Amino acid sequence: MKVSERLYQAALPIWESYYTHPFVQGIADGSLDHDKFAFYMIQDHLYLMQYAKLFALGLICAEQESDMRLFSKLITETLDTENAVHQSYLAKFGITREMLDHTPMALNNESYTNYMISIGFKGGLAEIAAAVLACSWSYKLIGDYIEQNFPQSKNDEFYANWVNTYTSDGYRSCNDDMIAMCDRFSEGMTEKQIQNLINIVINCSKYEYQFWDMAWTKGESYTP
Repeated sequence: MKVSERLYQAALPIWESYYTHPFVQGIADGSLDHDKFAFYMIQDHLYLMQYAKLFALGLICAEQESDMRLFSKLITETLDTENAVHQSYLAKFGITREMLDHTPMALNNESYTNYMISIGFKGGLAEIAAAVLACSWSYKLIGDYIEQNFPQSKNDEFYANWVNTYTSDGYRSCNDDMIAMCDRFSEGMTEKQIQNLINIVINCSKYEYQFWDMAWTKGESYTP
C-alpha cells in the first residue's frame, strides 16, 4: 500500500466530517451568511500566504531541479491561481490590501500555520508534503461532495466561483501532484517515520475542522 493510501485511510473519517459542517453546507446550498464567508476569505488568504511559505521551505530543501520546479509551481498555484478566487471575493466585500495587512490572524489560524511551518523546519520533504496534504486533499473531497450532491451550486449567484475553483481540473491535477510528491518523498521510510507522517496529517486535519468552526463563529467561540 502506498503511503498516501495509508494517510488517506487514517484521515478520511475526519475529512468526511467536514461535509456536514454548517459552514460547508451553507456554501453547498447557498445559504451561508456573507459576513461569515467574508471572515473566512480574509483568514484563508492569510493562511495561504503561510501555506506558500511551506512550499518555499520545500524549494530550499529540494536537491533535484525537477523538485525545485515542482515547489516553484506549487507556490505560483497558491499565490496566483488559488488566491485569485480570494481576491475576487475580497473585492466584492470591499476589503482592500491595507485592510488585509492590518487584520490579525485568528488564534486557530495562527496555531495551525505555525504548526505547519514548524514541521517544515524540523522535518524533510516528506514531512512538508504531509503537512500540506490535509488541506489540499480535503478541499478536493469537499469539492467532489458538493458537485455530486449540490450540482446547482456550480451556478450559484454568489458561491459558484468558490465551488468551481475546487472542482476544477486544474485544482484536482495540483492535488494529484501533491499526493504523488508525498509518495515519492516517503519512499524507503521506516514504519516509525510513516507513523509520524500519519500523525502530521491527522493533526492538520483536526486543525482544518477547527478552521471551519472558526469561520462559522467568526473567531468568537472563546469567551473569557
